[in-house]
Amino acid sequence: MKKNRFSGFWVLAAVLLILGISACGGEQPIDVKAITSQPKGFVGSDTCKMCHLEHYDSWKMTMHSRMLQDAKKNEDVIIVPIDEKVIRADLAKLSDKLKVPADKIYVPQKDEILYTIGSQWKQRYLVKKDDTLFISPIQYNADTHRWVNYHEKDWDKRPWALKCGGCHSTGLDVETQTFIEPGVACEACHGKGSWHAALPKTAVFEKRQTIVNPAKLTMGVAAQICGSCHNRGKSTMVKGGGWPIGYTPGKALAAYYKSTSFEAGDVKHVYANEFSKGHHQQFIDWQHSKHAREGVTCMSCHFVHQIGMPPTRSQTFAAGSQQCLQCHTMVNNNLAHSIHSFGNCVGCHMPRIAKSAESGDIHSHVFMTLLPEDTLKNSKVPNSCQTCHQHKNQDLKELQADWVKLAQLPKPTGKQVEPISFKKYE
Repeated sequence: MKKNRFSGFWVLAAVLLILGISACGGEQPIDVKAITSQPKGFVGSDTCKMCHLEHYDSWKMTMHSRMLQDAKKNEDVIIVPIDEKVIRADLAKLSDKLKVPADKIYVPQKDEILYTIGSQWKQRYLVKKDDTLFISPIQYNADTHRWVNYHEKDWDKRPWALKCGGCHSTGLDVETQTFIEPGVACEACHGKGSWHAALPKTAVFEKRQTIVNPAKLTMGVAAQICGSCHNRGKSTMVKGGGWPIGYTPGKALAAYYKSTSFEAGDVKHVYANEFSKGHHQQFIDWQHSKHAREGVTCMSCHFVHQIGMPPTRSQTFAAGSQQCLQCHTMVNNNLAHSIHSFGNCVGCHMPRIAKSAESGDIHSHVFMTLLPEDTLKNSKVPNSCQTCHQHKNQDLKELQADWVKLAQLPKPTGKQVEPISFKKYE
């Protein structure tokens, strides 16, 4: 009898253990192949935030999240009153540069504005005409509080979805002019997330394989994700496309996009030395830099989302030249550095020679000092020295001569050390 009681006890214990293990397992086995056999699609950042809330919150504080904002859901995204009288008065001041008379330029009413584009340096406004989205021909420059023209002659010949939309929104379909969400959201850099979202957390390794993590790509390919929008050129896949239509994170950008250049005839956006004049061209600059050759990429200096508040507007790991000094340790304040002992690396090596809204409001990303002699060789090429106010009207030859003097180290003085004759010791 005792033997039977003990035997029954162990059987019951075994059954309970199995049930307990099954209960701890929680989720039923997932058919990974069934999920990944479905077409991969976009799910939107609201889905991503369910598991990645801290990164979502940080991303919401960035300019990426505010690149395109819905003015119908929140009219406060329009940062300035849309006053036609004020707008036309500002445009009239530019009459000698306008291709359409100031009083003939289309100025949208506030209720016509569907989305705003940007807000840091400037703001543009998306409207609809004949069921096609266009950027209206007016632009508000935030720092100088003035209105300027934007493609006033052909604005309604430049469909937003074809020319610009893929870098302003996430999941844009050029044909239907629809997108998953406004702004540069999670899937713009990580790729379509439907497989990733469908798989449970317990499928750790399978889940990782279904999403692009730029931090785990080779550096050059990862930088091309940034370069897909911080660039200027034309689509190689769709005629007339101004952004890399068809490109997805992790692919080779050059297959989908050809960057502009001075050599190719673009004198409007690029200087003769191939430094950028225009905005969203940082990738073009970076490609010409020593940073690119040495493997220092966008994410070496900038983060896209970081836990907590971004420390700087440009989302760099440190403010100003402190970012540079994390790698470039200053040993001696000699040569040209002797008069820049305050350590303003950015002022000389990233001169403000490019334009977003107003001339010189954004930095070069070639990370090279431009000398007065560069301007002497070509008067249309700016130099770092003259971006400082005290050199504005100084003679360039004199300024170059001063730099040459500073850039020469003095010859050593004192008694010359006598050479030691060779002696063989045994």
